[in-house]
Amino acid sequence: MGKSSVAPYGSWASPIKAADIAAGTIRLGEPYIEGQYVYWVELRPSEAGRCVVVRRNADGDTIEMNPPPFNARTRVHEYGGGAYIPHGETVIFANYTDQRLYRTNGNDQPTPITPQGDVRYADFVYDLRRRRLLTVMEDHRGEGEAPAVSEVEPVNTIAAVYDDGKVETLVSGGDFYANPRISPDGKELAWLTWNHPDMPWDAAEVWVGRFNNDGSIGETTHVAGGADESVVQPEFSPDGQLYFVSDRTDWWNLYRRGSNGRIEAPAVSSIEPVTQLEAEFAAPLWVFGRPTYAFAGHEKVVCTYTQNGLWELAILDIATGRLERIETPYNSISALRALNGQAVFIGGSSDKVAAIVLLDMESGGMEELRRASELQFDSGYISPAEAVEFPTGGRLTAYGLFYRPRNKDFTAPVGEKPPLVVMVHGGPTSAAPASLKLSIQYYTSRGIAVLDVNYGGSSGYGRKYRNRLNGQWGVVDVDDCCNGAKYLAEQGLVDPSRLAITGGSAGGYTTLAALAFRDTFAAGASHYGVSDCEALAKETHKFESRYLDGLIGPYPQRRDLYIERSAIHHLDGFDCPVIFFQGDEDKIVPPNQAHMMVEALRSKGVPVAYVEFAGEQHGFRQVKNITRALEGELYFFSRIFGFDLAEAVERVEIENL
Repeated sequence: MGKSSVAPYGSWASPIKAADIAAGTIRLGEPYIEGQYVYWVELRPSEAGRCVVVRRNADGDTIEMNPPPFNARTRVHEYGGGAYIPHGETVIFANYTDQRLYRTNGNDQPTPITPQGDVRYADFVYDLRRRRLLTVMEDHRGEGEAPAVSEVEPVNTIAAVYDDGKVETLVSGGDFYANPRISPDGKELAWLTWNHPDMPWDAAEVWVGRFNNDGSIGETTHVAGGADESVVQPEFSPDGQLYFVSDRTDWWNLYRRGSNGRIEAPAVSSIEPVTQLEAEFAAPLWVFGRPTYAFAGHEKVVCTYTQNGLWELAILDIATGRLERIETPYNSISALRALNGQAVFIGGSSDKVAAIVLLDMESGGMEELRRASELQFDSGYISPAEAVEFPTGGRLTAYGLFYRPRNKDFTAPVGEKPPLVVMVHGGPTSAAPASLKLSIQYYTSRGIAVLDVNYGGSSGYGRKYRNRLNGQWGVVDVDDCCNGAKYLAEQGLVDPSRLAITGGSAGGYTTLAALAFRDTFAAGASHYGVSDCEALAKETHKFESRYLDGLIGPYPQRRDLYIERSAIHHLDGFDCPVIFFQGDEDKIVPPNQAHMMVEALRSKGVPVAYVEFAGEQHGFRQVKNITRALEGELYFFSRIFGFDLAEAVERVEIENL
């Protein structure tokens, strides 16, 4: 083994390059098993973020179902997901540019099904008996007809799409819908619904309706969910029992409608718990197409659940309630489906990039069909995630994943402590995954520590933990990020004078709030972050248009809190350098959120940098822009903290420095 070179933290030469990460990494999603085929979606930065449905046969051969320029991506709820469904050897998918549905067999040019018009579709299920596709439909055709556009919302329904393109509404009246599912006998439809101002992880309901002879929905029954109960993922078992996940006991556990609770006898319906663990068998419904359980026959359920931020895979015996854990090398598991003795999911861990994994449930054998990256790095450059707990406000505990600097070729000068970058996930009702993120290793392999924080409000720790953020956005999340950084500094693990914070979307908001209202951090980076809560409440899309009612308070009644929590209105103590990254087509957090802050800090004389990407929306999908954001952020921190980079990167103009 060669001798390590001595170099300051942040100045270590690393083989993990931003351009390689951007060009050599794809995003994987929405796996399916259909007959002899396995399907999944690849988001490819090398193709300007195009989403491609891939089909793999039993011999391992793959074909792309949607050729360029078709992009299998829906904009329902803006975040999308659930953009396609396989049926035999064909696929129906939503095309990003026009949001129409197309059919393809992978050989011929995709043919349109739905008519032109500003209508979006997601989360599909086949109605085989009636030869139609059921879908969540989001109709934007009414927007702009009223004098004030903000007063007109798109209309969400559950609809049926026929082969000839006819579209028929089946369920309407709610603000939002998800998970239309048909019973095995074809007589019932189950669905999820919720209304303003709730988000689906606050309060959502499962309903069941009975099909009339003409295919419309007749009698309907509320099964579960409502105020202070989040119910997600209704699914019918092979024998017609309705299952779902509910957090009625604080934790998202699996339940079923009682055997005597069919629509024929609604008065005697009952709800029976199937699992009763202090664990989460679900995740927040930000996007469609990420199930957490599936039926592996009449008697068993294959499921994934999380405890302390780590996910497990298990087989549940329905009759006995026995949960048998399946040994896997993964601690981040999502998008689970099963069919014919096989299961497929997306799996990753702190030393494994995400992959499409096929599981044989009889033998327990697993095969990685497609990895998010084929980049290979010596383990000496990879920093494993360490789960940490730390004290925070109110004598409570918060959580995170800590990554130490790690590079087999370098050590730091004696006595030096590394800089720390605190990473803040979005949502804010989301969670920092434990799977290998090369963007984190980009920092740690250069000698910079990282703390990925699961602040109060994050999912995976029960409803009470999620509810910590209710009415406290900009307070609890900020306190937890600051206290996590301080905890590591007090343990002697990082340099207290070189603490930085970065985040995207809601994480960008927390970043800006931490810099405006606390003095913990010396620098920050906001990626499409919120600076003005009031502007966001007025301008954002339907799905999140009332989200802030729960996170801050009802608007405009509590406008005072929106002003109080917004960095743009509290610049007196804002003297930390910040870099902003923004897509110019962002409909979720519009570019003016960044523009306001940049102009204000520029006028105040605070060091500030701004990088805007043409053609990008909420999150960056193009190779050159992903590369620029990674390198630009590192360059910015190097200038602020005074360490030299081991490699040349494109400079960023920093004003007032």
